[in-house]
Amino acid sequence: MEQIKHECGIAMIRLRKPLQYYKEKYGTERYALNKLYLMMEKQHNRGQEGAGIASVKIITDPGHEYMFREKALGKDAITNVFAEVHRQIEETEPGEQRPFIGELYMGHLRYSTTGKSGMKYVHPFLRRNNWKAKNLCICGNFNMTNIDEVFQMLADQGQYPRIMSDAYIMLELMGHRLDREVERNYVEAKKLELEGRDITRYIDAHLDIANVLRTTMPHFDGGYVICGVTGSGELFSMRDPNGIRPAFWYADDEIIAIASERPVIQTTFAVEYGQVREIQPGQALIVNGRGELSLKQIIPAKRLAACSFERIYFSRGNDRDIHRERKQLGFQLRDNILKAIDHDIEHTVFSYIPNTAEVAYYGMVEGIRSLYPGVRADKIVSKDIKLRTFITEGTARNDLAGHVYDITYGTLTPYVDNLVVIDDSIVRGTTLRESIIRILDRLHPRKIVIASSSPQVRYPDCYGIDMSHMKEFIAFHAAVALLKERGMTSLIDVVYEQCKQQENLPASGCMNYVRRIYDTFTDEQVSRKIVELLRPDDIGAEVEIVYQSLEGLHNACPNHPGDWYFSGNYPTPGGYKMLNGAYIDFYENEYKKQQ
Repeated sequence: MEQIKHECGIAMIRLRKPLQYYKEKYGTERYALNKLYLMMEKQHNRGQEGAGIASVKIITDPGHEYMFREKALGKDAITNVFAEVHRQIEETEPGEQRPFIGELYMGHLRYSTTGKSGMKYVHPFLRRNNWKAKNLCICGNFNMTNIDEVFQMLADQGQYPRIMSDAYIMLELMGHRLDREVERNYVEAKKLELEGRDITRYIDAHLDIANVLRTTMPHFDGGYVICGVTGSGELFSMRDPNGIRPAFWYADDEIIAIASERPVIQTTFAVEYGQVREIQPGQALIVNGRGELSLKQIIPAKRLAACSFERIYFSRGNDRDIHRERKQLGFQLRDNILKAIDHDIEHTVFSYIPNTAEVAYYGMVEGIRSLYPGVRADKIVSKDIKLRTFITEGTARNDLAGHVYDITYGTLTPYVDNLVVIDDSIVRGTTLRESIIRILDRLHPRKIVIASSSPQVRYPDCYGIDMSHMKEFIAFHAAVALLKERGMTSLIDVVYEQCKQQENLPASGCMNYVRRIYDTFTDEQVSRKIVELLRPDDIGAEVEIVYQSLEGLHNACPNHPGDWYFSGNYPTPGGYKMLNGAYIDFYENEYKKQQ
């Protein structure tokens, strides 16, 4: 499939013993720093536009730095960040405090899903103050749908946020509430007639991060895992109440670790599947300055909408459950694939589009072999080169794009054999049209069957996946083309008017009228039109696309029912508000200009 920018990755570590303990046991004071590097590298798939880390040293004297941060841009950002951190450590003069050696660590990998790029958008974000407890550093895997509303709320309070981005707005709001929490404890300390550093020690001992989260996070609509550390040594990680974004944790007497994916923790710390737990929807994992862990329900859990795209594509396939689910997604395509090739197993070769569809491929082959043991399966397609964009002319660039993949020649009988290849999903279809179908046709198959382990992607996302415009979906183009063919374009205008009527409504008053575009046709009709739009005119093979059903998706991934990109059933009001805006944008800036 086309690469989709998506969900960032997070990694956090809290040491629970003195630093000397790790130096003596593991031979280095950089034990946690090295583990953080491993956790980030094992989540490199989650973000290749930038990376950053932060650390906190809890016990320091005034005049010494206690919060450190380093960030970098580009696909080599992780390497560059840690190289710079180690350089700073090694160049520290004898007797001086070594930077980035502390008890708390935070790491982040970034993919932009908003089009905003540059160092100022790379996490973590840091808010400074002379009171240690008022220093706040945050990062996260999130996208908020109502950031304009929160911005206005802050402005009405008299604040002046500098940047219109969800991360900065969240930092300002959460920082404001952290200030109030510190001041609340300051008042309590004064009531106890404490003075000087005794007040600081009281604040550090009684700071309640749960209070900060409860007065901050209910203002946001979106999918998120938000992580933070304070200068006084508190750590937290909170998941949205629908459980859209994933977060896992592990704890023992030495360490607490948090990551976006379970196998990252399993491999980094050599622990078993059952030892790694999931942060629950609306829940926060909080560690106080003494290293004591607690789980607090910050927002009541709502309808579970854990992201199914995580299971299909985003997360690494070495997770035990994801591996099983992806195989099941492939297995379930068996009957529709057999129908597409008229059960002609003798003259069919099965393969996959690398690389994320490989596990689904094993399930597909297993399903076919359960009925027909003599299946011919082979690696037909391989990724060949990493293209650069220095060629900008359309024809030349399209020709170059056709060579991203290569094929294994001689693997089927020309003009006799069918070729079935499975992919994880089909979003825009550009890779199929410009590269995959053309290159598969060079083998001269009688018929090419593209099997998608996911249903038709029909709706935009607003929770952290780079799919925000209706024009990006080949399924939507197919439905619109069918309306045009049948003289039903008035429906396109009607849906536009219905969306416009909701434009100024609060998100809670919005609903999905765009589904009317799709409900006019069967899935099979849309699928056939998709084939017409994607099949190049100059190829010889017949082409058919077989999609996973929505029911099949839920059967394979029962614990991750978030399916709004397929069904249009958004888990939060902001999703419907965003959908209306996406359709209005399509109508005004694409459709009407073509009339």
